[in-house]
Amino acid sequence: MNYISEFQKQRYKYSPKIPKILEQPSQNICTTEIDTEDLFKNEAISEFFPNTKNLKNIIFTNGKNKLSSKKQKIGVVLSGGQAPGGHNVIAGIFDSLKTSNENSELFGFLMGPQGLINGDYKILNKTDIDMVRNTGGFDLIGSGRTKIESESQISEVIKNIKKLDLDALIIIGGDDSNTNAAVLSEIFLKNNIKTKIIGIPKTIDGDLKNNFVEVSFGFDTACKFYSSLIGNLARDTVSAKKYWNIVKLMGRSASHITLECALQVHPNITLIGEEIFKNKTSLNTIIENICNVIIQRAEKGLNYGIILIPEGIIEFIPETKKLITELNNLWDEFENQNISILNFQNKKNWLKTKLSKEAYSTLTYLPEEFANQFLGLRDPHGNIVVSKIETDKIFTSLIEERLSKETQNKHKISILNFFYGYEGRALFPTNFDANYCYALGKTAFLLALNNKTGYMACIKNLSKPPAKWQPYGIPLVRMMTMENRIGKQKPVIEKTLVDLNGKPYLHFLAERDNWILKEDYIYPETIQYFGPNKICNKITTTLMLESQ
Repeated sequence: MNYISEFQKQRYKYSPKIPKILEQPSQNICTTEIDTEDLFKNEAISEFFPNTKNLKNIIFTNGKNKLSSKKQKIGVVLSGGQAPGGHNVIAGIFDSLKTSNENSELFGFLMGPQGLINGDYKILNKTDIDMVRNTGGFDLIGSGRTKIESESQISEVIKNIKKLDLDALIIIGGDDSNTNAAVLSEIFLKNNIKTKIIGIPKTIDGDLKNNFVEVSFGFDTACKFYSSLIGNLARDTVSAKKYWNIVKLMGRSASHITLECALQVHPNITLIGEEIFKNKTSLNTIIENICNVIIQRAEKGLNYGIILIPEGIIEFIPETKKLITELNNLWDEFENQNISILNFQNKKNWLKTKLSKEAYSTLTYLPEEFANQFLGLRDPHGNIVVSKIETDKIFTSLIEERLSKETQNKHKISILNFFYGYEGRALFPTNFDANYCYALGKTAFLLALNNKTGYMACIKNLSKPPAKWQPYGIPLVRMMTMENRIGKQKPVIEKTLVDLNGKPYLHFLAERDNWILKEDYIYPETIQYFGPNKICNKITTTLMLESQ
């Protein structure tokens, strides 16, 4: 028997707040194409998208919609890692679909894009949806990371979509998933397939953001949760006064989560990967700077502190980035000669003649236990799985070694390690994400209803109350750039890094020196769902600063 917590029962009762125009039935909402001064003009990308390159932005206006009551068969797929609020996107689609025409059907493809390829799905009903409203996770239909790229995969997807006679397919995912959406919409138009493709911006990492997407869903919830944990850790640290804590946070490709958590908690040291990359700060310098702060605090009787690092920091540090790049390029040869089965010393001997002097020096600088992690843990493309490298423990080992040499550990430094990651992906969404996701679902439905394809459902003015949010549709192709993928230039939706000229980073830059030697920790509350507006409906510091 499945037991439901009292809290979950209360969350079922929550009614998401949405933009004023979306409160109306679909028969009273029309779509309008708008001309913009920055029409898409990238010729290299245009060659890949001849059918969607000239799409215009879509806004929603009041008016009579003749298409509003037609029966629809819509598919939905969750792609990539979990993010709080995914169920509310589906609920927004479902409610809009059924309100428009009660005979319409919503098909949930199981376990991500692989469900599209295999034709695995379930028809979602009201009972299914009501059991997941305002809840976390993707367990309603599951998710997966399969990329739909090969001709055989695309052929299977087309076959299954035609078999179900779908009017639209809504893909909920990050940059790669929405790149897939852009490619599929182009292929479908080329082959006169009626199914429309709509994307939804999802990722807790916050790196799917641009001129059109203010924030991806899930970022708000994850950052508030991690900040609460870090705040609790800071309170424990200042109470015990004897631990240094290194906290690794989600974010392989960008440091958005780490920056937001730093703004919320005020840790003593925060590493921003993009800053390290820009300044070409060496690993040795990073360790030296951290040790200097630890010693300064210890000499003032503050033998404790908090250090935040992003998960993907090693891909920003020049030496480790170079090592990873060279190892990735060598991987086929490494595997073909069965080097991976050798002990670490023999692997090093083989690599000594294969790696550059700089890369080999980095490999030997790292503690053996962790250096060996660089020589395994590859994805299907031969690229290192950065999230599996214990970066926080590498830092701990190097810090302890340096402190031992410099001070003989006279201050008796004790370092603890934490990784706050997967536990932040499937939470009950904050009110912000519950509202945002439900509105995204309704927006995606309206785009599909009005025969729009190759679009991402977007909402702007997110720093304002939900009633003032503005839903609209943006052509996916307008978010794309050319990028080298496995030796070939391909059009992709670009991951957005922390903007070192942006207001959140500049605010952090202006304040962080004050956090080094002072007790300036902030202790954010556990996520609040009920209560004063300033507590349960506040936005992230990043969004607040960017809106100013």
